[in-house]
Amino acid sequence: MGIEFKYPLLLLLLLPAFFVVFLYLKNGNSFKKGEARIISAIRITVFTLLILALSIPQLYLPIKGERVVFLVDRSASVTGTEAESLAWIEESVKHKGAKDEFAIASFAENIVLDQNLGNQSESLTEFNGAINETETNMESGLQFASSLIPQNSSGRIVAFTDGNETIGNSTEAAKLLKNRGIELDYVQVNSKVGEDMALSDLKVSPSLYEGEEASVSLSVNSNINQTAQIRLFLNNKEILQQKIDVKEGKNEYAFSYEALGSGLQVLKAEIESEGDTFIENNALQAITNIKGKPKVLIVQSDESDHLQKALQSSDLEMNTVMPEKMPTNLSGYLQYQSIIFNNVQATGITEKQMELIEQAVREFGVGFMMAGGEESFGLGGYFKTPIEKLLPVEMEIKGKEEMPSLGLMIVLDRSGSMDGQKLELAKEAAARSVELLREEDTLGFIAFDDRPWVIVETGPLKDKEDAVEKILSVTPGGGTEIFTSLEKAYSELEDLKLQRKHIILLTDGQSSGGGDYDAIIENGKEKNITLSTVAIGQDADRALLEDLAEQGSGRYYDVTDASVIPSILSRETVMATRTYIEDNPFYPLVQNDPEWSSLFKDGIPQMNAYIAVTAKPRAKIPLLSEKEDPILAQWQYGIGRTIAFTSDFSGKWSGDWARWNKWSDFINQLVTATLPQYDSEPFRVSVSKGSEQTTVNLESLTNQSLPIETTVLTEDGGEVKTNAKLVAPGKYEVMVPEKEGMYFLSIKQANEHGEMINYQTGFAIPYSDEYLLEGTNHDLLGELASITTGKKLDKEADAFRPLQQKAFSQQDFSIVLVAFAFLLYFVEIAIRRFGLPSFLRKRQQAYATEESNGVNAHKVIQTNPSAQYKTTESNIKVVKEKTANKKKAVKKQKIRENPITDEEREERMRRLLEAKKRRS
Repeated sequence: MGIEFKYPLLLLLLLPAFFVVFLYLKNGNSFKKGEARIISAIRITVFTLLILALSIPQLYLPIKGERVVFLVDRSASVTGTEAESLAWIEESVKHKGAKDEFAIASFAENIVLDQNLGNQSESLTEFNGAINETETNMESGLQFASSLIPQNSSGRIVAFTDGNETIGNSTEAAKLLKNRGIELDYVQVNSKVGEDMALSDLKVSPSLYEGEEASVSLSVNSNINQTAQIRLFLNNKEILQQKIDVKEGKNEYAFSYEALGSGLQVLKAEIESEGDTFIENNALQAITNIKGKPKVLIVQSDESDHLQKALQSSDLEMNTVMPEKMPTNLSGYLQYQSIIFNNVQATGITEKQMELIEQAVREFGVGFMMAGGEESFGLGGYFKTPIEKLLPVEMEIKGKEEMPSLGLMIVLDRSGSMDGQKLELAKEAAARSVELLREEDTLGFIAFDDRPWVIVETGPLKDKEDAVEKILSVTPGGGTEIFTSLEKAYSELEDLKLQRKHIILLTDGQSSGGGDYDAIIENGKEKNITLSTVAIGQDADRALLEDLAEQGSGRYYDVTDASVIPSILSRETVMATRTYIEDNPFYPLVQNDPEWSSLFKDGIPQMNAYIAVTAKPRAKIPLLSEKEDPILAQWQYGIGRTIAFTSDFSGKWSGDWARWNKWSDFINQLVTATLPQYDSEPFRVSVSKGSEQTTVNLESLTNQSLPIETTVLTEDGGEVKTNAKLVAPGKYEVMVPEKEGMYFLSIKQANEHGEMINYQTGFAIPYSDEYLLEGTNHDLLGELASITTGKKLDKEADAFRPLQQKAFSQQDFSIVLVAFAFLLYFVEIAIRRFGLPSFLRKRQQAYATEESNGVNAHKVIQTNPSAQYKTTESNIKVVKEKTANKKKAVKKQKIRENPITDEEREERMRRLLEAKKRRS
């Protein structure tokens, strides 16, 4: 037991407190000197109590019993040892004392509390918390275990682990345990991993030439001798398959393949063997940049080859795909130098694919071109999509007052099955459609479940914001009944005097009731009303919806990915007007642009049609229509270059251009203008994996230390937050989170001449070290135990052995001191107000008299030293005189303290006279 002050320096305040009380006592009234002494004693006591309270005194009381936290490693490297650890804990608990307490926690990448701290007599029989076994974070585990032990109290942590941490720094955690007086013991856990092979390294040159024989080296770690199979994939296409004989330990292999194509290519290696324990360590990835012919991806819906024929004379490698076959990851686009959308509608392309293309253009310099046609630009449904964002033109037509009047009814299913993403995207799509309409247009919006609900009353669109707000407020409801709602939509439009009337029906279910659809659609045709339908998901009544669209002279859309709904509605809204197509033959106007003017020095052919769009402010417009609409527009988007050609490549719209002798030259120049312009090898890139982060090391081959900008994207297009820092002349570091996968890196740097250098590459972060075949890390475990004066445990009973540093509980008793100080303070106030109590006053007066006599005697002795020998004979006389003097002093003191007034004196005299008369 002991006392400790939290703020001991405050005790120095006692010095000025004593000094102030001394001054009070010295200058006090001598007549009340005894009272002053008592008040001084009280004050110094109050000051002392308050100063002690301010310094926060804490009483340390010994705690009986030990506190032990069992911390169990449940990561992949010790898979199968959980039962063994629990059995060890159960046996250990049998040896604990009555006052001993214990807790059980488990860890891997995360931590789970399995049994709270207490003096229970039994331990749990199985772990009940979910754990992420892909990493071992001993640091977090130790920190959590220490938090279970009360602050300012010692204890013990018993760790069951193999010591192979993959993230965190357990040494730092052990130092904190030492500061708290917590011991760390460990029980060695031996991995029960069976037969396993692991790919530990994959190397390929970061830069290759097309046609080059590329060398690939592989490292395989194995704990058995066995035959395995190696597969190599290039951009997910298998290029090699071979059987190999693997020996126990580390094995090195070399393979080769012919580098074909161009651009960034992802190489993946896989190993397969029988009885393999971990599949997580069976694959690795690397990236290489193949230099050769520019590679172009052509996306088109039909099988026409007009564009391919026009590009035959160019030195381009072309790959043509349908929209449904487009890549779904970022690497699928980075292998191309340019992407061409040839009359492709947005309804066949998911929002995610559009986002990947936008990122490939903006961050990696891939070119992009969109050509016109009946299914392109605004007619294709690209309004407010990522594709519109990267193009130099906007899909919406501005300033076109001569457009025909339009009445649009949207009928949206709000049944319970639409709840979630489907309903949210459908509402967003309807809101986009509102933005495409003019204030003169008519809009109506009906949401239905088992009955129609009018959300926006059919009428001129005077307040777009109000209409959008109402649409976005729709919530899911009950069942599905289509006919009544569709009938109401037709009745709302049939009597309106409009040039275009169109209904869009969206549903994901089947109608609970029937109705005469043929009658309302036929009647609608007579009133110039058209109908398009959208089937969402697998449960929609496709047959009914397709039939309704066919009868209603509209379009049917079968949606499997809800993200295309906004594109469908914007396409339908644009198609309803049919005014985006300018189909009067004309001669384009050539602007004064040296890049393009040379093609038209001998004249310019006639063009039949184009899609009307609006140029963005920074766009360059080499070709204009007679109405000053863009025919050809281009600009820089990020580090990529994009072009919009609003006519087509088939000849239907381009007219005489398709028969022009420079037609192929024109198309080749269009594609060439989109190709990336960047230096191929300005940096050397290497990757080093840390405990929690991966470091991408960049070394400038020109040894320049100018600032750089870096962008890191994941395989699915997600951007990783990171910054590049200069660590040495010409050397940079980019820190990225420790997460397995393929990453793409874009580097931008302005050289000393102000020219922008762009470089694109990639890197792979391999699987967690948790899946490496390693034994117990005895060195780390021994170091952790020695830091905290712990040890390796071999006997279960040792877990509850006495701690080297006893545990104490802290009791703060500042409030008690403050309470006594206030009590004494009130006592002092009472004394100063009412004086000392009578018994204290008598004693004080007696002490004062004795002191006075003592002082007088002392003076006599000082003046006549021989007098001290004469006191023997007169001791009795002195005592009597002192007693008499004392009585007189008390009597005089009473008179002084209680003087008699005139009234009291008269009253006493009256009583004496009465008493005398009674005696007479």
